[in-house]
Amino acid sequence: MLDFQKITTYPISQRQNKFQLKDMIPLDNQRQIDDDNLQQVAAAILASKKQGAKVMIMLGGAVVKTGCSLLLIDLMQKGFIDHLAVNGAVSIHDFEVALIGETSEDVERGLEDGTFGMVEETGRMLNEAIIDGYRSGTGYGEAVGKKIADLDLPYKSASLFYNAVKMNLPITVHVAVGGDIIHQHPTCDGAALGGTSYRDFQILTESVSKLAGGALLNIGSAVNLPEAFLKALTIARNLRFDVREFTTANFDFFDMYRPRTRLLEWPRKLGCVAWDVRADHADSIPTLHHHLVRF
Repeated sequence: MLDFQKITTYPISQRQNKFQLKDMIPLDNQRQIDDDNLQQVAAAILASKKQGAKVMIMLGGAVVKTGCSLLLIDLMQKGFIDHLAVNGAVSIHDFEVALIGETSEDVERGLEDGTFGMVEETGRMLNEAIIDGYRSGTGYGEAVGKKIADLDLPYKSASLFYNAVKMNLPITVHVAVGGDIIHQHPTCDGAALGGTSYRDFQILTESVSKLAGGALLNIGSAVNLPEAFLKALTIARNLRFDVREFTTANFDFFDMYRPRTRLLEWPRKLGCVAWDVRADHADSIPTLHHHLVRF
C-alpha cells in the first residue's frame, strides 16, 4: 500500500490561478439571454415561494469558476433559495476564493510534475474542517462554512458556504471519495469525509421530502448531484412522503444522460414540469437573477 503520508505539498502562494475576485459577475450586470425555458423556471420559482414551497439548487464547480457566487448569494439573502446542494469541487473553489480571492489551477501543468491539487493550505484547512465536523456530528457543508467564519477569512463575503451558514440555510456537500484534490492531502480522513457527506445526504433527503409544489434546479453537475437527488427522492417516497408535482430544471452547456433522465424525464412520472436550459452559466444565472429580483 502506498504511504500517503509521504505526499509533498507546496504553499498556495506559489500557485497560478485562472479565476480571481475581479472575475465575479456583479449584481448590476447587464447580461441577459432570451430563453423561454429560463423565463418559465423563474416563474416556477416565484410561484413556489408565493405558496411557501421549497426551492433547492444543486451546483457543480464550474458555477463558482464562471463568477456566479455573488448572484447566488443575493438570491439566498432575498429568500429565493431554501437549500444549496453542491459537489466537492464547489467547496474547494469557494473556500479558496474566501481564503485568497482566487481559485482554479492549471491542471495539465500540475499533472506533469505531480503538483496538481497539492497546495498545502486548501487540503489542510478543509480536512481540518471536515474532521471537526465529524467529531461534532455536523455535516460537511456546515463544517466548511463554520471554518471560514472561525478563521475570519479575508474574502468570506464572496463565499456561498459562509453566507449559507450565517443565514442558517442548509448547504450540503456530496462527494465521491478520491474525486477531489483535498483527498490527495496527507491529512485527509476517510471516515470523517464519509461521515460528514453522509450526514449531508440525510439533510438533503429531508429537504427533498418537503419538495412538493416547489422547484429544484441542477446547475452544472453532470453526475454526483443528479444521482444524490434520485436516491434522496426514492427514500422520501419509500417513507411515504407524497413528493410530486414540483418543477425541475437542468442548466448546462451540453445534453448529458444523468441530468436528463434524473432531472427531466423521470420526474415527469410524478406530475413534475421539467425545463432544459442550455447556456453558459455566466449568461443563464445572471438572467435568472434578473427575472427574480425585478419582482
